[in-house]
Amino acid sequence: MIFDTHAHYDDSAFDSDRDLLLSLLPEQGVCGVLNAGTNILSSKKSIELSKKYPYVYSAVGIHPECVSVSDTNLEILKDLSKDKKVIAVGEIGLDYHYSQENKNLQIDFFEKQILIANELSLPILVHDREAHMDTLNLLKNYQPKGVVHCFSGSLEMAEEILKLGMFIGVGGVVTFKNAKKLVQVVKEVPLESILLETDAPYMAPVPNRGKRCDSSYIKFTAQKIAEIKNKSYEEVLLQTKSNALKLFRLEESL
Repeated sequence: MIFDTHAHYDDSAFDSDRDLLLSLLPEQGVCGVLNAGTNILSSKKSIELSKKYPYVYSAVGIHPECVSVSDTNLEILKDLSKDKKVIAVGEIGLDYHYSQENKNLQIDFFEKQILIANELSLPILVHDREAHMDTLNLLKNYQPKGVVHCFSGSLEMAEEILKLGMFIGVGGVVTFKNAKKLVQVVKEVPLESILLETDAPYMAPVPNRGKRCDSSYIKFTAQKIAEIKNKSYEEVLLQTKSNALKLFRLEESL
């Protein structure tokens, strides 16, 4: 029943055992994984993984930390987006954590990738790190379908995201002791608007915090959400899986 809506299995952290790990995940209850690209090479690797494993799907995108002054990559990205196993554009968005020096370039790439997604009727995977206002303004302006990955905003922002018909992505952070703001968001947001994710190999939930994360760890995130919302673990997994199938239009394939 586990659908991991955001992972990075093309990451070098999996080079030693990638094939073994991915071949065993279905035995651990994983029915679907969306592998997110961060640049052109990563996006191509993501597509390759999705063709090798039937339960793996691909998102292609240029992460805000990977933007460049050349638009050539956007043309390549658009072509990649037309592959049958590509079900989203991402990971795209804004990241002002380290610097805002290339803020305008990040915004330009985010806008152009949203337009590609809208043109091809694909949802987007949004990266938003310390850029909440600009992110929200762009989403309101272009009205894409999709999910705000690893949501870190306020409850008020979450409510604005829901008004746009988008989803809130929740990963292992919700299990951390300092995740009070996210816990409040999870408590108030309807389960029908939440997607489960790992961001593997990053953000492993408690009790595995600090270890390399994989999709099987979603069970700990789901257990925490069930506790917060006073629902059963099975209900959380079933509803979030249903949400993923709806957003990515996979109802007939899973």
